[in-house]
Amino acid sequence: MNKQPAPMDTSPRAEPVEHGHPFGELFALGPDPLPRMARPQWLARLPHVVVLFLAAFFGLITNHELTEYYRFTGSFPVAAAGLTGASIALALLRPIPAWWLGLITAGLVAGATHAHVRQDEPWPWLPSGYLAFALIVLLVALRVSPRATASVVALSAGLTGLAELFFGPAQGGSSFVVCGVLFGIAGLLGYALRALRLARRQLVAQETVAEEERARRTLLEERSRIARELHDVVAHHMSVISIQAQVAPHLVENPSEELKENLAGIRQNALEALTELRRVLGVLRSEQPEDLTNPHHPQPTLAELEGLVDNVRGAGLDVTTETAGVRRPLTPGVELTAYRIVQEALSNCLRHAPGSRVEVGIAYGPRDLHLCVANSAPTRTAPPSPGAGHGLLGMRERAGMLGGELAAGPRPDGGYEVSVVLPLDPSVGPSSETKKKDR
Repeated sequence: MNKQPAPMDTSPRAEPVEHGHPFGELFALGPDPLPRMARPQWLARLPHVVVLFLAAFFGLITNHELTEYYRFTGSFPVAAAGLTGASIALALLRPIPAWWLGLITAGLVAGATHAHVRQDEPWPWLPSGYLAFALIVLLVALRVSPRATASVVALSAGLTGLAELFFGPAQGGSSFVVCGVLFGIAGLLGYALRALRLARRQLVAQETVAEEERARRTLLEERSRIARELHDVVAHHMSVISIQAQVAPHLVENPSEELKENLAGIRQNALEALTELRRVLGVLRSEQPEDLTNPHHPQPTLAELEGLVDNVRGAGLDVTTETAGVRRPLTPGVELTAYRIVQEALSNCLRHAPGSRVEVGIAYGPRDLHLCVANSAPTRTAPPSPGAGHGLLGMRERAGMLGGELAAGPRPDGGYEVSVVLPLDPSVGPSSETKKKDR
């Protein structure tokens, strides 16, 4: 089975392009939602729930600090708490506007608490303000470019330093170093998580492209093998036609000149077609060195199926065969396709279902040839397969070439089944019975 390695959301989404003014992204007020978790699916919204919980938590803490420590009464503590929570919640959808709202909220709170600061108390931030704003910086860094993250951290720490330098109360304590370190850590953590998310997204995209390329290559290789086999079948028949056209005048007593000319034309056309066929397809034979050792070896047919089954039995698989209908010779293309499909299905049983029982069924119908290769559940764990895993693709390609159909899937007992219907006369396509099944 294919496994998806990406633990986070990999849906395509435009990333900020790093160009233009250094602070240009700080005025990008458009929506940029926080990505969901991809796995596990039921926890997809967990980050959003956690952020909303922290928004409510920091809002309550801000209200508590303003009322208990700074002795504020009235609506100001509630408004400040609401703005603090709203800025964190807004960062889920619009990170840059949330950062600006957090700065404005911090400025309002700093102005209101300026006259209430006690000895060595931090200013302009509340004790909980460091963590609340660091959370906003983290959420911003998850969505914006590294340059924009650096600008957010630098501007936040810089405004803190300027406020202390020009407006800081004499009795208040410094918060510049603490907020600079805390905001920097939040920015670095957000940058690292963003880079990890983008790397995983690119990995998923590359794996998708690689899988498509493997499938395409496997399909091309299978088509090349089919082309080589078609070359052998068609070349044989064209050679027979050429020889028959050459011998035919000697089998007729006193053949007419017109007959000789027609037969000579048939022979010439057959030779030209054979030459052209070998020129176009013959080069494919050189791709398989084993073909060169015995180039005239006949292509296998269903008559050789018992030998194939005996080889599979020798490899440790329990195989039984059953034939229904009147066995008769078929066209070379159907014989070869049927043999190759059964061969590939048995190979898959050896690779993926060791120790299973396999049943091979062949039914000769009036218009179709039915094949079925079914195996029971494996009794041993299948070793990892180094192949591309596209055997079914090749079998479908072979069946489709003749106008046939292939169906494959798991069985209720844990096994697997491959069923194929091949028309006995590929020139007319699928039989009417098969077409009715389609409808």
